[in-house]
Amino acid sequence: MGKLVVTEFITVDGVIDSPGEAGWVFKYNTGDDGNKFKLDELMAADAQLLGRITYQGFAQAWPSMGADDFGKKMNSMPKFVVSTTLTSADATWENSTVISADVATEVARVKEQFAGDILIAGSGHLVRTLAVHDLVDEYRLMVFPIVLGTGKRLFEEGTPRIELRLLDSRPLGPDGVVILTYAPAR
Repeated sequence: MGKLVVTEFITVDGVIDSPGEAGWVFKYNTGDDGNKFKLDELMAADAQLLGRITYQGFAQAWPSMGADDFGKKMNSMPKFVVSTTLTSADATWENSTVISADVATEVARVKEQFAGDILIAGSGHLVRTLAVHDLVDEYRLMVFPIVLGTGKRLFEEGTPRIELRLLDSRPLGPDGVVILTYAPAR
């Protein structure tokens, strides 16, 4: 059975997306270790699971970025997009499938199809939905030393309590970025 892994760029105050502050991630140097971590993470994955908004952004960008190993893997691996509004996946991004039925049941089926990691990047609403159904197996948070004060948070107010246990912590580069890896305390 596959392991569902949430992988996020996140601020100290929990923001994963801040349209007014676009590009904050790229102001920090994560060093060679940060680049290696993201490459190794992707190479160990069998599939991706994405919410509609993240999927549509990725589907616009990635098909034209397949020159290196990272891009080749992103473009060739199976991708599942959870959406109640899309009826079909973007034909330009190969191996994409829409999940529109019962999300918890369908994602559990996806986990049964793969032996390796199934990565979820961005997709905050989807992450919260899967967390409530206890389908997330690991959280890999690349924490950046910035407080934005506004934006979409990974866990919004009203999210049910989820207890986690620390699996690993690792500093990256010279700018104070840290990877925190947690698993639900089941």
